[in-house]
Amino acid sequence: QVRLVESGGGLVQAGGSLRLSCSASGWSFRKYHVAWFRQRPGLERELVATISENLKDIVYEESVKRRFFISRDSAKNTVTLQMNALTPEDTAVYYCATASGAYGPMIRGIGDIGFWGQGTQVTVSS
Repeated sequence: QVRLVESGGGLVQAGGSLRLSCSASGWSFRKYHVAWFRQRPGLERELVATISENLKDIVYEESVKRRFFISRDSAKNTVTLQMNALTPEDTAVYYCATASGAYGPMIRGIGDIGFWGQGTQVTVSS
């Protein structure tokens, strides 16, 4: 059974940092692009960052550029999101996700996703 499990969420003050981790079990995602999404209160789930299976391509949502950094370790089946300079607008449930097919085009939205994690809450206080 494929599982993606996120960890590292929590409460942090504005300007602080958090590091989210996602661990996959039951399957290796080394051939798949992976991504972090978030769902802010009252809004639709949105793509935050994505990284290709070969680590050569990384894309960030505009508002998180130069603050968030995605990385992956395919040997360990993990993907990480380092979040710096957090603001209250970053408050959301963050989800780890993998593409629905091996290799292929980069993840651009929820329609490209095959597996989701259960999500981890990030709350940034002002």
